[in-house]
Amino acid sequence: MRKRILSLTLLFTTLTVMETFAQKTIEILTKNTALILQTDHENSLLSTYLGKRLTDINEYPTILGLDKFKPGSDDLLNKREAYIASGSLNLLEPGLSITHADGNKSTVLSFATVEEQQVDKNRKLTSIVLKDKKYNFQVRLNYLAYYDEDVIEQWVEINHNEKSSITLNKYASANLTLSGKKFFLKSHYSGWGREMRSEEQQLLHGIKTLDSKLGTRNNLLHSSSFMVSVDQPATEDTGEVIAGSLEWSGNFRLDFETFDEYYLRITAGINNFASNYTLKPGENFITPRFVYTYSSEGKGLASRNMQNWARTYQLLEGKGERLSILNNWETTYFDFNDEKLKHLIEDTKKLGVDVFLLDDGWFGNKYPRNQANAGLGDWEYNKQKLKNGISALGKESTANGVKFGIWLEPEMVNPKSELYEKHPDWIIRQPERKEYYMRNQLVLDLTNPKVQDFIYNVVDQTFKEVPELAFIKWDCNSLIYNANSPTLKNQDHFYIEYVRGLNAVLERIRAKYPKVPMMLCAGGGTRVDYAALKYFTEFWPSDNTNPFDRIFIQWEYSYYFPSIAVDNHITDMGKQPIKFKTDVAMMGKLGYDVRVNELPEKDLLFSQNAVKLYNSFKDIIWHGDQYRLQDPYENKAASIAYVNANKEQAIIFNYYVSTIYETGIALPIKLKGLDPAKKYNIKEINLYPGTTSPIDAQKIYSGDFLMKIGFNPEVNSKRTSVILQLQAIAP
Repeated sequence: MRKRILSLTLLFTTLTVMETFAQKTIEILTKNTALILQTDHENSLLSTYLGKRLTDINEYPTILGLDKFKPGSDDLLNKREAYIASGSLNLLEPGLSITHADGNKSTVLSFATVEEQQVDKNRKLTSIVLKDKKYNFQVRLNYLAYYDEDVIEQWVEINHNEKSSITLNKYASANLTLSGKKFFLKSHYSGWGREMRSEEQQLLHGIKTLDSKLGTRNNLLHSSSFMVSVDQPATEDTGEVIAGSLEWSGNFRLDFETFDEYYLRITAGINNFASNYTLKPGENFITPRFVYTYSSEGKGLASRNMQNWARTYQLLEGKGERLSILNNWETTYFDFNDEKLKHLIEDTKKLGVDVFLLDDGWFGNKYPRNQANAGLGDWEYNKQKLKNGISALGKESTANGVKFGIWLEPEMVNPKSELYEKHPDWIIRQPERKEYYMRNQLVLDLTNPKVQDFIYNVVDQTFKEVPELAFIKWDCNSLIYNANSPTLKNQDHFYIEYVRGLNAVLERIRAKYPKVPMMLCAGGGTRVDYAALKYFTEFWPSDNTNPFDRIFIQWEYSYYFPSIAVDNHITDMGKQPIKFKTDVAMMGKLGYDVRVNELPEKDLLFSQNAVKLYNSFKDIIWHGDQYRLQDPYENKAASIAYVNANKEQAIIFNYYVSTIYETGIALPIKLKGLDPAKKYNIKEINLYPGTTSPIDAQKIYSGDFLMKIGFNPEVNSKRTSVILQLQAIAP
């Protein structure tokens, strides 16, 4: 009997050992950040640490053992898995939900392999394969670490070889697990003309979801970019914060779920709303990328990390140049002809900007585009307005020493158009249901290869007609109502295939015209994501160009996007003086939408000088490090600085934002990003003709003094905008 007991004990011990796996630690490291993944005794891959990099990398394996949570009889078994699948132990919000070929809905992922590839000196790709033992199914987790920028891109590849197709019910790009006592979410909600309104809130019990089901203009209601602070709300320069953004131009979903008192799980990816995806055996499903950065020094550093990454790796021509624009939209709207446009081209030269941009209204003949309810989709120049065609405008621009640009909205169609009449099968709509319009238009079915060819040819033909074409403004003004493709066999794939179709068109355009600047516009800033910005040099933040409102809009975009990508135009909107409007627009990529011929003499002189001045320092704005100095939400004055790489020069924008009468700001504003050992002089620039500055341009200050004590720009209700230029003094 005793021998039998010993034998059973030995057998049980052997089985236990067989099911126990050696712990493996996977380190995804940047210059200052570590993301640590570890396997447990069941060979599950856990996310055990995201934070500041340790000095000794040999200490990472000890992290897992420090978690002393032991679930009791009434506790959920909440493993901190690196990618959460549903149907087994996990009962909270998953990243992955599958219906397998046999109808089973459970997936259990175990660690299989890891591969590391040094892409170049700065980038390292870590790919981890997880497999389900029961099914011939696997997930590849990809982590691309950008060492110098402290940024990680994360995405997933899903494939299988089951007997028949499986259904992906949810397929997030990433799960991130953060540990802390409290978590605070900074997110953004929007509407037309009021983009990127900010709110920050503590994440309490339950799930906070930010999502889009709109099909196009994916950021109209919520932004797919966010920040999460750990333990307490981070300030500009203190606290732990994660900044993240989903690289996807369609429906998205961001889930923030607290659990087990000390954890937050962030799940980011395509919105699975109405989008069950049927995956065939051998087919590879690749999710969009989720990009994020960790900062232990507040929101400012997180922003600079994202901006540096974007300029170097994601934004088209992010380290290149940009063209300044005179746009005719708010000058003429739909009412123009050859003669008016000729004068506007001459005004472009007079003002000193680079491009004359012809906006909406230049096309349509059977249904002329004289207002927003007709002609969209018929991309032939209007012979009544432009008797010599758009090709003549390109030549006219060249003759005047400026470049020519044009507005297109190739994804859309008006019901009152020849395209609508000829190709009803190219239009997204439900059969036998009422058509619903946004801005009098419908969306073309980009899941259809014929529509993709049509849109590509619209752009290509425009280049053929105007070989001098140097700029495109690409608009997108309608959401997708009654979502249905007349040709797509599986409507569950519709929202995904639309974005894939759009990207396929943009890939073709960029293959033929790789560097022509293109502005991304969507009824304002409602399609702003880093997937789209692979193809566009810049974006239009809002149709609201009132400079007071723009201070706040541009401030919020600055948390995630570099200034070189943000188009800011001076217009007639708002009652502020032209100096205030110009100073606000300089905090990005400068442009104009004004009646140059109607500007008072001093305003014209000021504007001409402002363009020249901007050209002298724009490189600092576009490529320098950005520091938000004083928040417009909490102070009488907003202040933001841009410092060049060697800390020799800086440009500081200061705007008076008090809405009731106040005296000027009494306290100095502390500067950031300077060299404490360098000496600087400060002078006010971009003065209106006939005015003088109270700033003493002869005084010298140390960088140490300016960062610890600060400087008062003397901005007030009479001096509503002040631009300062700092220049290091040679020793």
